[in-house]
Amino acid sequence: MRRHWPLLLSTALFLGLVAPAAGDDTVGQKAHVDARISQLQHEIGASESQAGVLTSQLSAVAEAVRSAQSAVDQAQQTLDRLSGELAAQQARLARLNAELRAETTRLQRLQDEYRRALHVLEQRVRARYMAEQPDVLSVLASVTSLSELVDNVEFLHRIGLQDERIVREVASAKAHAAAAREATLETRRLAAATVAAISARTDEARKVRDALTVNRDSLLSAQRLKSSALARARETREGYLSEVQALEAESAALVARIQAVQSESSPGTSAPSAAGLVWPVNGPVTSGFGMRWGRMHTGIDIAVPTGTPVHAAAAGTVVYAGWMSGYGYLVAIDHGGGLATAYAHNSSLLVTVGQRVAQGQVVSLSGSTGHSTGPHVHFEVRVNGVPVDPLQYL
Repeated sequence: MRRHWPLLLSTALFLGLVAPAAGDDTVGQKAHVDARISQLQHEIGASESQAGVLTSQLSAVAEAVRSAQSAVDQAQQTLDRLSGELAAQQARLARLNAELRAETTRLQRLQDEYRRALHVLEQRVRARYMAEQPDVLSVLASVTSLSELVDNVEFLHRIGLQDERIVREVASAKAHAAAAREATLETRRLAAATVAAISARTDEARKVRDALTVNRDSLLSAQRLKSSALARARETREGYLSEVQALEAESAALVARIQAVQSESSPGTSAPSAAGLVWPVNGPVTSGFGMRWGRMHTGIDIAVPTGTPVHAAAAGTVVYAGWMSGYGYLVAIDHGGGLATAYAHNSSLLVTVGQRVAQGQVVSLSGSTGHSTGPHVHFEVRVNGVPVDPLQYL
């Protein structure tokens, strides 16, 4: 209720301002109150229409948010899967890099060993060919037994064979190390290409996820704005309804006062005509019955100020009391015998459908609602539904 106080206060101020302006003119005061009610009802209708549009839009935005969130979730799942693949491939590439470094180090060591072994072999071969042939007698003289002589010759031979074997083994190991390193290098190149491809796909998936996230966030922002607008529209409508309730109570009180005055005063505004009708209001006829502006004018227009009491031309039953297109607020009364009268462009209605009215009873307050260029009463007389010239019955 606290949020409705400003509107209720404005209603109280409106009623307070109306009363002094109208003084004892109860009819005029009711006209002002009913005009305000009519304005508020229009505002309520506009608020309800706006709330309906916002509700529909909010439903569409909520569905769009759900779709956007689903797209974001799917994009995130794709990104997570690619990120997992990328991490696995990067770990594999790191292992291959470590293996390649180890194999490169081993190959360099074997290459150094091979060069040293080959150098030693070359030095010994060169020394054997460059040394003089030993004197057999000196060899025989230098040994103490035949077995020692054989051992010396075998030792020299074994030294040569051992150097050759070492060179061959080192060369073979070097070749195997080079082949292993080349194979690891090729595997690393393939792994690096795989990492690059997955990395590119991961970047693209991240961009898609980010774009979808931005779209989702925009929709969420729009959803929040529309929710706030809907809440404001509903709050405004509630405020208008509270003000209308207060004004309707005031209007009902004024109706009671008007009806009390009517019961105490003369009901008519003029003496009945030969046809038994009285004028609904006293004022000049500004437009007669017949063709006007290329179309049929089905009644007469009587110029009077807004809020002028409109009287029933004869006793009868109210068959229509409400809004009707170009007529604005309209009252139609059936007098029996096929005779009916209508009173249009009112600012306020004081009777309801089915109500019995006496001749001269105030049924409405004049105005300028519907298709009207100024305040007046459009008065019609119809016989069996066919419009006739009212002046022939007044």
